[in-house]
Parts: sequence; C-alpha cells; structure tokens
Amino acid sequence: MSEKTGTAQIGVVGMAVMGSNLARNFASKGFKTAIFNRSYAKTAAVLEAHPEAEFVGSESVEEFVDSLEKPRRIIMMVKAGPATDATIETLIPFLDQGDIVIDGGNTYFPDTRRREKMMAEKGFNFIGCGISGGEEGALKGPSMMPGGPKESYAHVGPILEKVSAHYDGEPCCTWIGTDGAGHFVKMVHNGIEYADMQFIGEAYDLLKAVGVSAAEAADIFAQWNTGDLDSYLIEITSEVLRQVDAETGKPLIDVIHDAAGMKGTGTWTVQEALNLGVPAAAIAESVFARAASSAADLRKAAQGALSGPDGTVQVDDKEAFIEDVRQALWSAKVIAYAQGLHLIKVAGQEYGWDIDVAACARIWRAGCIIRAKLLDRISNEYAAGNLETLLEAPSIAQGLSDANTSWRRVVAKATEAGVPIPGFASALSYYDLVRAERTNAAMTQGLRDFFGSHTYRRIDKEGTFHTNWSGDRTESEAVDAH
Repeated sequence: MSEKTGTAQIGVVGMAVMGSNLARNFASKGFKTAIFNRSYAKTAAVLEAHPEAEFVGSESVEEFVDSLEKPRRIIMMVKAGPATDATIETLIPFLDQGDIVIDGGNTYFPDTRRREKMMAEKGFNFIGCGISGGEEGALKGPSMMPGGPKESYAHVGPILEKVSAHYDGEPCCTWIGTDGAGHFVKMVHNGIEYADMQFIGEAYDLLKAVGVSAAEAADIFAQWNTGDLDSYLIEITSEVLRQVDAETGKPLIDVIHDAAGMKGTGTWTVQEALNLGVPAAAIAESVFARAASSAADLRKAAQGALSGPDGTVQVDDKEAFIEDVRQALWSAKVIAYAQGLHLIKVAGQEYGWDIDVAACARIWRAGCIIRAKLLDRISNEYAAGNLETLLEAPSIAQGLSDANTSWRRVVAKATEAGVPIPGFASALSYYDLVRAERTNAAMTQGLRDFFGSHTYRRIDKEGTFHTNWSGDRTESEAVDAH
C-alpha cells in the first residue's frame, strides 16, 4: 500500500488551465487534492508551480484512483465529447461500487444522460456539473450546476459548495436534478449569455450611431453598471471599450475583426427550444447574428447588392436617446432571462427533473458570466410564487411597462436608420406576442387546413373541425385530427 493511498478527499483529471485552477481552488479551501493528467508532464508542471497546494500527484490512473479516500470523488476537466468518454473508460477498471465521477466540462446534456445511465448500471455514481466563471471563476469560485443521483450529492455537495462563489453568504451551487439536469441548466445559462452579449453589442452600435466615441461609451457603460444593469458583462464592456490598441492608437474595439465565434452551447439551447416547442427567439437571434457575422461570402454579396439608410440615427436630444438605449438594453436582457428560465421549467417537466427555477437564478448571482444584480430580483420573484413566466412577476412586469416607450423608440429609430438590432427587435416582438389577446396563428391554421386538411379548433365550441375547401366548403367535425 502506497503512502498516498486514501489520502486525498477529491481528485481532478485534466491539468489544462480550468482543471489546474479548480484543483488549486480545492486545495486553497483545505481539501487534500489529487491531480492527474494523461500526459504526466502537465501534472509535474502544476506540482512544481504550486508547491503550496500540496497536491497528491500521480503518474498512472491506478495510482491516482488509489490515492483517493472512499467513496472516491473524481472531477474530470477534459474536453467534451470523445475525450470525456475515453477518460471515463480509463477510470472504470479502478473504481469501486459507489464511487462518484463528475464531469465538469461543457457537455451536451443527452451525453450526460447516457453516461449516467451507463455508470449506474455498473454501480458507479455519475454527476454532470455545469461550471461557469471561466479561468478566474475556477480559481476563485465559480457558479456550479451539478445534476445526477441526489444521494451522491451528499458526498460531493459540501465540497462543491465550499469552493463555489458565494453571494451574501450563500453558495452559488445546488443540486439541480437527476442525470443531465445540471448540464442542461449550464447550456441555457450559455444561451442567455449569447443573448446578453448580442444586446450589449446592439446598444454600443446605437450609441455610435448618435456620435458617441468608444471612450465616451466606456464611461456610459460604467455608469450603467451602477444601476439596474449592474452585471459582469456590462462591467467588462466598459473595460473593452476603454482599451486602446498599442499598435495603431485606435480603440481596440475598432481593430477587432467583426466575426464572432461560438463553441456550440448557444446552438444547443436553440435546438432544444425547438425540440420542446418553447419560444426563445431572442436567444436564437443572438446565435444567428453570430452566424451572420462570420458568413463572409454572404455579407460581401449583400453589401454589393443592397441599399438602405447609412446607419446614422438622428435625434433631437442625445442624452435622452442614450437613456432610451439603457432601458431597451435592460428590457431585452429581461426577455432573454424569461425565455431561458421558461425553457428550463418546461425541460424540467419533460425530463422529470423538477427543477427549482428560483435556485437556478440564485446560483447565477455570483461566479458565472451572466451574474447580475437583476438575478437577485428574479430569484426572489420565482421563490415568491409559481411563475409560468418571469414576465408575470410583479416587479418585472412593472419594470418592462416603465421602459416600454423607450424600448419602442429605440427599435423604431434603429430600424429607420438601418442599424441592425435583431436582438432588441426580437425581444420586443416576443413581449408583444405573448401579451396579445389573439395572435395571427388563426390564419396559419386556416391555411394548414386548406392545403393539408390539418384541421382547426374553434373559439365557440369544443372539438376539431375541417372545412371542405375543394368541395362545397361545408364544415365537419374531424374524427381523427392530425
């Protein structure tokens, strides 16, 4: 028996920046931490760089697993996909019944559901844990969204909660639900993040359109960060706008190529919204806007062929318009949260997760990328009542009502001037769509029945009906609706 046997309370596999920072976080909170990397050179480098952590380093998987106390707690910080499956396969031969393996990567939740089922059949516990906060969060305290067998959370929860970010003394970590629930919530977090960044970009474009410089915009965003828009993304927007490029002397924002990348989580969010029939158009528009930004051939062809306004917004009162943009930004941000949280609610029902939506908002208040002052209000509103949508929460509905005229002015001005605002416009259309007493879907149903005999329901009596469009146009009650 090695002197290392059973000495570590938690083990981390994967010594890239996120993994090594999370391991350092565990160690700094007093947990004896075992570390392992497929290439021992990386493990050795971490051991050498951080002697203060007193890590338990291992050269083989067997030695690593052996160094952990039972039930073993192992968190994988490796690339999502095949690398995660490969890592699990290397661990399995050395695990004992009841050991707990945690996937801390950005994993697509159906993969987590599959892995949890496979591990359970072998007698092991598997947790899919969404982790947000980037490299700094991993080191200083991220928001953590674990999902898996509830009984296994008793063994890992106290450790995860201690290393997570804290807000007013509360850990930004809680058990989300069974199998893929944690990774689903992290996926939606990222979808909201996509939308949030799109709205910020649109707000900056509108400020530019009335002659605001990057340096002036930096001050405006810094000011906004002291009020209702107080959030991490607004804070760092000010930092990005203030940065001057050393090579050209121009604002850095002006020399960054305007083609945005993405790693898939936003796309997954939109796909899942479509699968579940949940309207999340503002989030979808943010994903499509990134796709359009990177479609070089499409943009080149359109720029050569299309004409329109030059993107200059004409206003009588610049300061009043800037305030309108602030209110539009807040309103759109609320819509993105509403769409994302509604998606989580519906998925919780569909997949049997019974997710506490208030708890999701609560653990996003610190540590994660979308952390914002607004989330405190959102978590309180969900905790106070069983909301179908965030938009019915009294303080939220009132806030949107107060901002409504400003929001509409901004969308109208931008549209007149030719400033693209897919996020702001989509969010406003969603607001109007869900509050409408009657939508245009009656026309859709009439058309569907005409060309495909798809039937329709009536507002004045029960049943499903079809009109004989190709014959005498009499209506009959449908026996087998489709």
